[in-house]
Amino acid sequence: MTQVLRFDSVTKTFGAGNTEIRALSDVSLSVDHGEMVAVMGPSGCGKSTLLHLAGGLEKPTAGSVETCGRALVEASPAELATLRRNDVGYVFQRLNLIPSLSAIENVMLPLELDGIGVRQARAQALDALAAVGLDQQLDRYPDDFSGGQQQRIAIARAIAGTRQLLLADEPTGSLDSLAADSIIELLASLAATGRTSVMLVTHEPRFAAWADRVIHLRDGHVVGDGQRATQAAADAALTGKVPS
Repeated sequence: MTQVLRFDSVTKTFGAGNTEIRALSDVSLSVDHGEMVAVMGPSGCGKSTLLHLAGGLEKPTAGSVETCGRALVEASPAELATLRRNDVGYVFQRLNLIPSLSAIENVMLPLELDGIGVRQARAQALDALAAVGLDQQLDRYPDDFSGGQQQRIAIARAIAGTRQLLLADEPTGSLDSLAADSIIELLASLAATGRTSVMLVTHEPRFAAWADRVIHLRDGHVVGDGQRATQAAADAALTGKVPS
């Protein structure tokens, strides 16, 4: 099975000297096409940094990252922007919706920037919004929606079109239990059909249990890779103990 994401001995630091912070240390991992991988670990262990590197939002201090067949260390800013428009969907913790655009315009924007015509972009945006359970009043602005609905709009933007890799940073944070379950089931179904690989950052063992594989991080290191998320394993990751 071919890989859509690969980290080879990746280290990421911020700052220098006495202020240096090592977010990731010598991380090697991969995600196959059609695979859903959950990333778990205590707060501050490097989970969000991992996603930022995978999506080309940051470059590693050492090591290499390859996403959708492209070596990101060597890619220009324009090439990275094209990669994110075409191949990588991203669900941010802070959502990053554009307040001056309507819900459907937010979802259409990456498609239109990639040269897709307005009619086709709107059709693909409507499909994505319907998939996350939103199909009415889509010409309203983000501030007119509840926090949970805004989260759904952000997820729809990430899955619209034909993305090879979806990076989701706590995508259920603003959703109630029922809505959260439906979103995780949707992400798992995208991976199961082979359409999109998914890397999901979550603190919830019941969501990680949907994944094909679970990666545990602690203090910037991978301390487990391959174990499905049982309650005991998830508790161990959150308390900083290596799962047995």
